[in-house]
Amino acid sequence: MPNTNGILGRKLGMTRVYNEFGQASPVTVIEAGPCFVLQRKTVGKEGYSAIQVGFREKKQSRLTKPEVGHFKKGGGGGYYHVREFRVEDPKVYELGQRIVVTEMLKVGDKIDITGHSKGRGFQGVIKRHGFGGGRETHGSDFQRQPGAIGSSAYPSRVIKGKKLPGHMGTDRKTIQNLTVVDIRAEENILLVKGAVPGAKNGLVSIHIKKA
Repeated sequence: MPNTNGILGRKLGMTRVYNEFGQASPVTVIEAGPCFVLQRKTVGKEGYSAIQVGFREKKQSRLTKPEVGHFKKGGGGGYYHVREFRVEDPKVYELGQRIVVTEMLKVGDKIDITGHSKGRGFQGVIKRHGFGGGRETHGSDFQRQPGAIGSSAYPSRVIKGKKLPGHMGTDRKTIQNLTVVDIRAEENILLVKGAVPGAKNGLVSIHIKKA
């Protein structure tokens, strides 16, 4: 079994599954791999041990010349997503090696999944931070504003981290201790109990919990 602690995947959506007692469980469907080893990084050269992997094949006509040169070392194929995973010994991997989810996980395993939350654009303080807002009574001119943000004479500036309107979403989020409900090897499909960050077709990193 590979000693890497993760694999890349693509969130396909959510559904539900039933156990033998007829109880429903919400699950996220993830296309997990296959990933291909593109580069081995060692302590002697890069200062740490890791492998670089590619996920989701990309047509050669869509690659830039630098990408063609880089991917050539890993077998010549092109990929949309390239990420690194720490490993104990990168020498056990061959360039171009195929990594599949069935070699790393089994039903019942606990995993952490990292993705980017859905983008919500520019939002006010009520939607972004859950502010209560002002009175809705007749004559009130203060419904959804954030209110005063200054600090009088001292320190006479806006404190760092003040909750204000701004860009909402697209944050890197990690959900921990998710349970693997099912693995469909022929389709590289992983069913995980619960919700996973991101929109449909969004990239996710699946990290295996060390025993």
